[in-house]
Amino acid sequence: MIDFNPLALFQTKGKIKKVYREAKASYLNRIRFAVGMFYFGMGLSFATWASRIPDIKTALHLSEAELGSVLFALPVGQLIIMPFSGKMVTRFGSHRILIFSLIMYVFSLTNLGLAASALQLSLGLFTFGLFGNLANIAVNTQGVYTETLFKKNIMSSFHGMWSFAGFTGALVGLGMLSLHLKPYHHFLIVGVIVLLMIVFNFKFLVKAKEKIKAKTETKRIFPKPDSALIWLGIIGFCSMASEGVMFDWSGIYFKEIVKAPGALVILGYTSFMIMMASGRFIGDAMNNKFGRKRVMQISGCMISAGLFTAVFFPYIIPCTIAFMVVGLGVSTIVPTVYSLAGKNPTVSAGEALTIVSSVSFLGFLMGPPVIGYIAQTFGLQFSFAFIGIFGVLIAFMVSKIKVSD
Repeated sequence: MIDFNPLALFQTKGKIKKVYREAKASYLNRIRFAVGMFYFGMGLSFATWASRIPDIKTALHLSEAELGSVLFALPVGQLIIMPFSGKMVTRFGSHRILIFSLIMYVFSLTNLGLAASALQLSLGLFTFGLFGNLANIAVNTQGVYTETLFKKNIMSSFHGMWSFAGFTGALVGLGMLSLHLKPYHHFLIVGVIVLLMIVFNFKFLVKAKEKIKAKTETKRIFPKPDSALIWLGIIGFCSMASEGVMFDWSGIYFKEIVKAPGALVILGYTSFMIMMASGRFIGDAMNNKFGRKRVMQISGCMISAGLFTAVFFPYIIPCTIAFMVVGLGVSTIVPTVYSLAGKNPTVSAGEALTIVSSVSFLGFLMGPPVIGYIAQTFGLQFSFAFIGIFGVLIAFMVSKIKVSD
């Protein structure tokens, strides 16, 4: 008789092993590469789904309103798993949870291509969001561990891999469309690629587990969160609200306000994405040279400057430059916030990241709809100016908190 306990697969022992701290630079670089590939795999999976949304909408004969309702299932799945993600990562270890959740994330992706109704697509997006959030907490915990081993700021480069995967996923999507492949076959091909990434890199994840809180603390059902984490979450909220608005409304802004002709309506979104990805790859060097506090303050000011420029100079060249500035501004804030949260001395990395990402994610979720309501009443330019205030708030809040470099 075979004794198989699935939970045993997720059990892990000890903290970060001493052998990692004494490892050669080449092995540490291999660890960094492996963790970066997990970020890339997550970004590629999400971008693959996003690239085929129009085709799936057409295939299922969904209206704009129906599609909006269906898409809401993804953040619902993320929000539901949030209270448990950090505890699971802390209890079973981020490396095991990451392997499990990314495999299930890929499996959920392929299932999206099989959806034959709005209900099936909603259920698929629910699980896609659920495992996506679990993988997000686990991979960022791995990022914190790896950054600790290098003893310098490298978190921004990991998020840069996610952004780079977004470009790659969009390009692959265009290729699959030109080959007239159905979404399921497209998703299946990408799924196999991500699974191969897991196979070649899972052995190099940092094997560690945070200390579990003392019994007197675990008895509290709703423990009071660390105030520093709440402040970091609010900073992340402002940054992700700005980021979400650029994702969902930059094209509309270029079409309705800038009056960009034809295909140039995507110029604002493209310029924003290019600079956000580039900023994440150079962000670590900037943090190491100038300090994280100063870089976040400057980044907040850049967000405000870019959005206000787009408001007051609604022409194609100034707006393109303005959106590039916003992209640079938001590029390093969330990676830095996650890095600081993961090193909080009073809370385990997994639970700290859950608290901060939960507050931050609300900005990404609420920002675009709020812009719609404000735009409906006061106009789209006024709504962009409203979000522009968030950058100033970021700079102000960063000046009031203690930031270690």
